[in-house]
Amino acid sequence: MAAPAGRGGAGRAEADRGAGRRRMEGSERLVPKGFPKLKNDTFLRAARGEETEYTPVWCMRQAGRYLPEFRETRAAQDFFATCRSPKVCCELTLQPLRRFPLDAAIIFSDILVVPQALGMDVVMAPGKGPTFPEPLKEVEDLLKLRQKVDVTAELGYVFQAITLTRHSLEGKVPLIGFSGAPWTLMSYMIEGGGSTTMAKAKSWLYRHPDASHRLLRLLADVITDYLVGQVAAGAQALQLFESHAGHLGPEQFQDFALPYIRDIARDVKSKLKAEALPLVPMIVFAKDAHYALGDLACAGYEVVGLDWTIRPQEARAQVGKDITLQGNLDPCALYSPKEKIGELVKKMLEGFGTQRYIANLGHGLYPDMSPEHVGAFVEAVHAHSRHVNKHS
Repeated sequence: MAAPAGRGGAGRAEADRGAGRRRMEGSERLVPKGFPKLKNDTFLRAARGEETEYTPVWCMRQAGRYLPEFRETRAAQDFFATCRSPKVCCELTLQPLRRFPLDAAIIFSDILVVPQALGMDVVMAPGKGPTFPEPLKEVEDLLKLRQKVDVTAELGYVFQAITLTRHSLEGKVPLIGFSGAPWTLMSYMIEGGGSTTMAKAKSWLYRHPDASHRLLRLLADVITDYLVGQVAAGAQALQLFESHAGHLGPEQFQDFALPYIRDIARDVKSKLKAEALPLVPMIVFAKDAHYALGDLACAGYEVVGLDWTIRPQEARAQVGKDITLQGNLDPCALYSPKEKIGELVKKMLEGFGTQRYIANLGHGLYPDMSPEHVGAFVEAVHAHSRHVNKHS
């Protein structure tokens, strides 16, 4: 974990971003064209609802601290400095692909680079996680945020990392780009970090609904440009993380989360078309929002991700047959013995079926998980789904 910043953290962060921009401008750009031919498109075909020979699998947080090589690469380096290094992000993204036969890579980054692009300081505090030294407290604090964000200037390091990684993958598997969704980012920006209740952020929704919508709209606009930039840089799919959806009830989700989730899908696709960029599949993952699965299925995304607290059959009944589902093994299942992991995977695949389905966990991998057990999960998905398809 990174050390927390002391006084002047915001100034240093701004200086770091400025230095990063100068390095980008002064260095030779990797032109995002001439990418290696894709050898394994199973994940993309499943996302689009096309038939696949087996069930593709990847893991949220697959580039993470559970890997000793990840910890070694990240040792003694500030977390967000790592995020701003395209070379290191590329290396961390590739590490799990060297160990496991995964069907997709996801770029190593963090959802909180978006609040940083808006001018907020974020540090990674040891034992505490992401921390905003100066969170949004009053409506007037919104004036401190950048109202117009040049995503290439502020987040170009992510685009560089994507382009470098896309080339370095050599077409092995597709590369996924991502962003946090507006409500999730808003909650961090107001809470100043993680929270079990999100009471400060939710109080804004009740006390300051107009200001909340202004912030959510600003975030949605930046996220749209950010995601389009990721595709321009080489991302072949996109995932939107509404990780804090479960803190909202159905009415608040309808008012403050769903409209922006819909707008992002619509506007990203519109801009991709306008800029003659590939129309890549989009995934929405709204953790704990079971009440909204039907709405999410109509929100413009090809794939709806699921956490582990809903049965596959119930999810399918809510989203219909024309949406690909992704998920949803309980991450803690990977603490089981390997043979038990195989049994749990078999049951999961029987619930979802092998088509219009991408296997994943219901949330990200945890730092103390065994890489061997992650490998057992991936291999069990491939083995069982190939067996079912062969005999169907």
